[in-house]
Amino acid sequence: MLANDKLECRVCGAIKLSPREAMATRLDRVFRELGRLIAEHQPEEVAIEEVFYSVNAKSALKLGQVRGVAMLAAATAGLPVAEYAPLTIKCAVVGYGKAEKSQVQHMVARLLRLEAIPEPADAADALAIAICHLHTAATRARQGAGVR
Repeated sequence: MLANDKLECRVCGAIKLSPREAMATRLDRVFRELGRLIAEHQPEEVAIEEVFYSVNAKSALKLGQVRGVAMLAAATAGLPVAEYAPLTIKCAVVGYGKAEKSQVQHMVARLLRLEAIPEPADAADALAIAICHLHTAATRARQGAGVR
């Protein structure tokens, strides 16, 4: 995602799942598709959003299952996984932890110099997590360089 020290979107999207399929089948599909994407794009690390508290416990549980599968796919490929809280992601992208979803989407498009906001919304969220991870890694590298 970094090219010549500039953010660049190389690929983004979302895995489409059918709510009619059994949860185990959907989780298997996520695992296989992430494994395929990891093999194809050869990332060095993976970043995901931490679990957030949801009013709907059932939705939060399903999200937790998908996160677990995503972490397993990364671990199976030998990749380290970084997790970021939603507040941290919004701060890194917008500069304000309580930014609206639309503000995050617009900043993602702007930071990556995209002509349109990535669709679906989950793709923009994933790009925001990647941007947060890259900004955090760059800050840590600068701090580490200053200590030596």
